[in-house]
Amino acid sequence: MPDSRHAADSHDLIRVFGARENNLKDVSLDIPKRRLTVFTGVSGSGKTSLVFGTIAAESQRLINETYTAFVQSFMPSLGRPDVDALTGLTPAIIVDQERMGANSRSTVGTATDANAMLRILFSRLAEPRLGASMRYGFNSAEGMCPRCEGLGEVNDIDVDELVDRSLSLEQGAIRVPGYTPDGWYVRIFTESGFVDGAKRVADFSAQELVDFLHRPAEKVKIGNTNMTYEGLVPKVQRTLLSKDRESMQPHIRAFVDRAVTFTSCPECGGTRLNAAALGSTIEGLSIADCTAMQISDLVPFIRGLGTSSGAASVAPIVETLAETLDSFVEIGLGYLSLDRRTGTLSGGEAQRVKMVRHLGSSLTDVTYVFDEPTVGLHPHDIQRMNGLLLSLRDKGNTVLVVEHKPETIAIADHVVDLGPRAGTNGGEICFTGTVAELRASDSLTGRHLEDRTRLKGMPRVAREVLSIQDATTHNLQNVSVDVPLGVLTVITGVAGSGKSSLIHGSIPRGANLVSVDQTAIRGSRRSNPATYTGLLDPIRTAFAKANGVKPALFSANSTGACPTCNGAGVIYTDLAMMAGVATVCEECGGARFQAQVLEYRLGGQNIAEVLAMPVAEAERFFAAAGAGGEGAHAGAGAGAGAGAGAGAAGAGAAAGAGARAASAAGAGSAAAAAHAILTRMLDTGLGYLSLGQPLTTLSGGERQRLKLAIHMADRGGIYVLDEPTSGLHLADVEQLLRLLDRLVDSGKSVIVIEHHQAVMAHADWIIDIGPGAGHDGGRVVFEGTPADLVAARSTLTGIHLADYVATAR
Repeated sequence: MPDSRHAADSHDLIRVFGARENNLKDVSLDIPKRRLTVFTGVSGSGKTSLVFGTIAAESQRLINETYTAFVQSFMPSLGRPDVDALTGLTPAIIVDQERMGANSRSTVGTATDANAMLRILFSRLAEPRLGASMRYGFNSAEGMCPRCEGLGEVNDIDVDELVDRSLSLEQGAIRVPGYTPDGWYVRIFTESGFVDGAKRVADFSAQELVDFLHRPAEKVKIGNTNMTYEGLVPKVQRTLLSKDRESMQPHIRAFVDRAVTFTSCPECGGTRLNAAALGSTIEGLSIADCTAMQISDLVPFIRGLGTSSGAASVAPIVETLAETLDSFVEIGLGYLSLDRRTGTLSGGEAQRVKMVRHLGSSLTDVTYVFDEPTVGLHPHDIQRMNGLLLSLRDKGNTVLVVEHKPETIAIADHVVDLGPRAGTNGGEICFTGTVAELRASDSLTGRHLEDRTRLKGMPRVAREVLSIQDATTHNLQNVSVDVPLGVLTVITGVAGSGKSSLIHGSIPRGANLVSVDQTAIRGSRRSNPATYTGLLDPIRTAFAKANGVKPALFSANSTGACPTCNGAGVIYTDLAMMAGVATVCEECGGARFQAQVLEYRLGGQNIAEVLAMPVAEAERFFAAAGAGGEGAHAGAGAGAGAGAGAGAAGAGAAAGAGARAASAAGAGSAAAAAHAILTRMLDTGLGYLSLGQPLTTLSGGERQRLKLAIHMADRGGIYVLDEPTSGLHLADVEQLLRLLDRLVDSGKSVIVIEHHQAVMAHADWIIDIGPGAGHDGGRVVFEGTPADLVAARSTLTGIHLADYVATAR
């Protein structure tokens, strides 16, 4: 329990007693209110579990309980965190890095209410006057373009990419992801009576083809169930093409890129609005012109309206909108436009857009919770972010920040360091106190807080170059640059300068390029590192070969699943408007598998025990299993030879021995394949992660490195990494640099978009984009070695890198 000496000051404290969420080990601590507290520790140490999963979650749950049961039934149900007690909580506002709406109708303007205010302004001041503000909205029937229905683009679908006409539906003619012959999507077609599922699509009559591809939606009965039948083309348009391409899973995005051609709507020119809305203007500008402007340019236009004739009636809305737009500029997002789709924002940009709502708020004595607010920010921009965090605190609020960057740790009033390591080796409080006390402490964060990386003494020399000519993607201004290959190249520049546009938007895609970007990992609570990386397949094969049974037995989502919990390991009970309850399945004890499946062993362990292993332990386990398989492979050959030369009686025994050896060899081969995947996970610093840990519990840094581990198996010669230090503790950056070196030394070319000065200092070559953001950027302001960049100090990056290496020990 926290020290009783603080009881008198408890109204100034948030007090946590016995927190056990995820890997937290009965954590108890006091957090001062109306102060800026930074939570540090390696990725997976328990920071998110404490701050978001315990403190913020309980605050939100208690607020939700103040509503009536009827209202609560429409709200997300929140379970009580695993904690003995929490006192001194204030209402929590969570500003996290979750991507914003995947809907293609969601823009920066609609997500922040800036569009709503702009529509009101046009409805009052624009000529010719249209009246209601919805006449200026692309998400309303009154304002949207009738051709594209407010999407701004039209599409042309290649039916031959959707359907293999040489096959029947029962044979798998539909090539759309998820449309398997035995699935519901296809069953609706084959059992509807409109088409013959056994007939080749090429043999369909004209009417059958129309019904199959274009029939409007209508109710049909499939068996005893009422279902909606819809032609394949409108169904694909509705279910796939209404989503942002950037938010799609990679295999779906690849399919859409093959099957669909998107073009700007010829009727509205991509503005999404109808002719009436586009023809109604203020000082010659339509609302579409305003939303397409860079926000930093839009601000003076809006403020200028406050002095125009007839402006008195709209003065409040002009001032409120101008303040909102000023917030974008203050937070380093002045380079965005209001018509930018939210699905195209990075995690850091999305978090800062969410901050806009709160910067001008008059609320005080609330708790603001931030998840690495410096992600995606250049060192120059971090100073501005620090100022915003301090301003929220100075209004009388409690600010809790999960962060790794030393520049933000340095401004904390109070620091809580979790660890000492990650996963089962974390979940403890290693330090609490001031920044000065942290520096003097022996905690992992304290020891690494002053870490600096020296400039590389002998940079590698490029063996060839990848030439980019006259690139104009987004804000790039006819950029031509040679990206060196065979070395570690780092692309730098302030947020919004054009780094991603240069690399992701200008380098031609091909089989030789592997891109590890920041798109979110998708998966249910049944997904885990073993399923996501493909590791479960060789594990299942190894168990199956070793025991002479089918691989499906060793999947908790298939034949081997516990019938009581369906392989979930827990039973979920829906309590209507109250939070659902998850209890451990009594049948399998949380193991997820049938009892008889757990009787099968590999190296003395059952499948549940293997999936409970951390990556480091599993790597050693499968190394031994794979080595054992090599001896068995030799035994299989010997057994077969003995069987060929033996008599009738001996032949059967020898053949049996050979079969057993062959099974062992197969198990060993599968174990070796599993070991290869585990080695890559170990290389990316995920040795502490359990194979069966739900993906939903992983931190952002863990998910990013999991993706990197997968792509390390790709055969591409050029690796493009987008801020690989995201979510990395100071102590882990050195390991990442060693990994990048190994990739280059193995013959790969590595291109890294990065803000971390340690990665810049370690580069062989730097390409700096700028000098500013938006239309103030988009040019190459420096290219050369890090030493040359530091010597020149001619760009913002050069100045900050020079300061960084000057303090290197």
